[in-house]
Amino acid sequence: MTNTEIKKQLEEKIYEMEKVAKVFDIEPFDMYFLGGSACILGGYNDRATRDFDFIDLNYSSKLGKVFVHLREFDMLEYESTLISPFYKDRAIKLNKFKYLNIFVLSVEDIIVSKIIRLEDKDIEDIDKLIKMADKKLIKKIADEVISREDLYDSKKKEFKRKLRTFKEIYHV
Repeated sequence: MTNTEIKKQLEEKIYEMEKVAKVFDIEPFDMYFLGGSACILGGYNDRATRDFDFIDLNYSSKLGKVFVHLREFDMLEYESTLISPFYKDRAIKLNKFKYLNIFVLSVEDIIVSKIIRLEDKDIEDIDKLIKMADKKLIKKIADEVISREDLYDSKKKEFKRKLRTFKEIYHV
């Protein structure tokens, strides 16, 4: 399956969500995607993925009937996700979706969110994303993450540890 076909499949799932939201008279809402699906939808990267990662904005349970159309998804709790409190300011709205407000995180925010793992797959992604990223902004975002008071301590500690390795590899 080509990258274009995978992107089209991801977009179709979001279009289905929009249709269901309209049918059930659900008010339009915001969604912020990160991870592999955001990279594909935002045109940052072409690694095949069919799952959706998005930030839980304290959604109502009635949205479950909308989210189910994504098939495979992870709704990420803000307090355990390595993102800056200012991620929304840098997010890019995907205007092809007309009912729901669909955003992908900036390249830099996605890179920072991957630092905590730094597994082979993450390093491959970062290798591609870093070429289009602003390294000064990455450093600023990492500092914003570290300064979060609402981030779980265990996550913050592991992030700081992996950040040293990330800085050595990518000269950030």
